[in-house]
Amino acid sequence: MTEQQTTSVSQEETALQELAARLRGTLLRPSDAGYEQACRVYNGMIEKRPALIARCMDVADVIAAINFAREHKLTLAVRGGGHSGPGLGTCDDGLVIDLSGMKGIRVDPSARTVRVEGGCTWGEVDHATHAFGLATPSGFISTTGVGGLTLGGGIGYLSRTLGLTIDNLLSVDMVLADGSFVTASAKNHPNLFWAVRGGGGNFGVVTSFLFQLHPISMVYGGPMFWPLELATDLIKFWRDFILSAPEQINGWFGFVWCSSAPLEQAEELFKPIRAFRSPALDFVASIPWPVLQSLFDAVYPPGLQWYWKADFFTDLSDRVIDLHVKYGTQLPTMHSTMHLYPINGAAHRASMSDTAFSFRDANFAEVIVGVDPDPVNNERMIQWARDYWMALHPYSAGGGYINMMMDEGAENVKAAYRDNYVRLAQIKATYDSNNLFHVNQNITPNK
Repeated sequence: MTEQQTTSVSQEETALQELAARLRGTLLRPSDAGYEQACRVYNGMIEKRPALIARCMDVADVIAAINFAREHKLTLAVRGGGHSGPGLGTCDDGLVIDLSGMKGIRVDPSARTVRVEGGCTWGEVDHATHAFGLATPSGFISTTGVGGLTLGGGIGYLSRTLGLTIDNLLSVDMVLADGSFVTASAKNHPNLFWAVRGGGGNFGVVTSFLFQLHPISMVYGGPMFWPLELATDLIKFWRDFILSAPEQINGWFGFVWCSSAPLEQAEELFKPIRAFRSPALDFVASIPWPVLQSLFDAVYPPGLQWYWKADFFTDLSDRVIDLHVKYGTQLPTMHSTMHLYPINGAAHRASMSDTAFSFRDANFAEVIVGVDPDPVNNERMIQWARDYWMALHPYSAGGGYINMMMDEGAENVKAAYRDNYVRLAQIKATYDSNNLFHVNQNITPNK
């Protein structure tokens, strides 16, 4: 090794030691204990090895990590709950900001708000808010990170009743690409606040979220199943029912229901559903909100192989339903599935330009997932998901939900935002002109 090389290595080591000293949390390198575990993400198909993992404990740690990545020109990824399908919470060779140590949650029952730090999962939020008989709209799996789900929009059990997660977001605290700290809300940095409501992790690291809470403690919900031979008639019934159903009832084609109505009223609302055909299995009953939210956590534990495809639909024609039945009866593995989530009702109160999430005119969010514990089945389930999606895409609204897409390139990102993309690119140029935050469903800065 030459003297120049020795000096370079020494300087690099000194810089890393200085970064580690500035962190209240831990800086992990490949040779460190705990590194292998810290590399793992929810999707077992993703295997990336960052050079550094900054396990942040507070905002100061996040600032230090961002500044280090920018100054040393490192690829930077941000991890909250680690649920990103394409593994956008990690990277090869670069630096990962791991927020999983930032678990602070503070409920204000008088204001009906909750402040949530960026490393929390929705199960942890539900645990904190349920004690006060309150909740905010989230997703379907309680181990999902708050950050990723929120920044992509937030489709879940309460979308028809209370809107998307972003419709209940009041403000965010963020660290920007230059290391500065801002609070974005309707009054402060309103363009930035508009962008983070659906624009993903393109604009900075959100260290905390402030959500509006609602009086939800017990719900009337759970799974309900019918024989497979009823599939065509069942989808048609569900399509027609959910498009005109009261906003207090939500049910995704899969089949799991959730109603926030009082018990007697909820049972009345469900009479048309049970009258369609007698379900083979009916587990719908009064259930605590956190229990419904975590009902499928054990079915989909971390480490399974996942492949995602997504689209929005304004309607489901009979031809579309026939295609769903065709591919839905050809599931490649036991865990693979297709869900249709209704996003009408309260989710339609905002216009297409009110937030970065643009598909306010769509009624359904489709997700097709190939899932299995064994990588040997990956090729088969990926092909099934792609074929299924290709058959349905011509009938779609033209774009998909960014939280349920793989890393599919710039054109698919543009399709996800439609007319909002131009404004997003301009805001990106204002807050991250050099695209430091590019390990995401990336929006290119409009310089």
